Amino acid sequence: MTTPAPGLDQAQLERLAARALEHVRDGALVGLGSGRAASAFVRALGARVAQGLRVRGVPTSEATARLAREVGVPLVGLEEGILDITMDGADEVDPHLDLIKGYGGALVRERIVATASRRRVTLVGGEKLVPVLGTRGRLPVEVIPFAWPLVVRELAALGCRPTLRMAGGVPFVTDNGNRIADCAVRPIEAKAAFGRDLRAIPGVVDTGLFLGITDLVLVAEGRGIREMRRGATSA
Repeated sequence: MTTPAPGLDQAQLERLAARALEHVRDGALVGLGSGRAASAFVRALGARVAQGLRVRGVPTSEATARLAREVGVPLVGLEEGILDITMDGADEVDPHLDLIKGYGGALVRERIVATASRRRVTLVGGEKLVPVLGTRGRLPVEVIPFAWPLVVRELAALGCRPTLRMAGGVPFVTDNGNRIADCAVRPIEAKAAFGRDLRAIPGVVDTGLFLGITDLVLVAEGRGIREMRRGATSA
């Protein structure tokens, strides 16, 4: 696997969150993503709620739910209907705005919330931009524990090198009670077909390949924020 580039500093995170807030209207139902950039947005959103902004949030992880409660963002569930917008991070973004997600382990709920949203905005630093998905050498796959031996064999047959994700010396457990296989991969050329093959394995809940999901990527680079849309970019 490749060595990750340095992440965003606090000032960049705050600028990224401030730009993301410009896309949130009063009264919105907002999907709240997981990870550093998404957490910075949740904190900024909480500050705006304290100033009178009326929003409700749907969190993509238990950690995000705890943070949202701490900063005063009201939380609801998917029964409230279609979300207006979701703000989330990513671990890789390619030139087509396809993503790899899941380094934080929340990929299943992130996909559910994104799919339930009218608009999806991805918040990243410039170090997350890659020429081809898989460049950083890692693709998370969420797996039902019972199926683990089978899934590991099938992943290996597809050319992956799966490793059980650990946390504190024990297997990492997702919010859904599952395990994560961190697959060592090479750059993925046929990403749609590869994703279908992975999801076809019995016991695979979902993968970190998020294709055609995001509408807008906000990229923190230096002291600025760049917007990337399909077919166009702007500073």
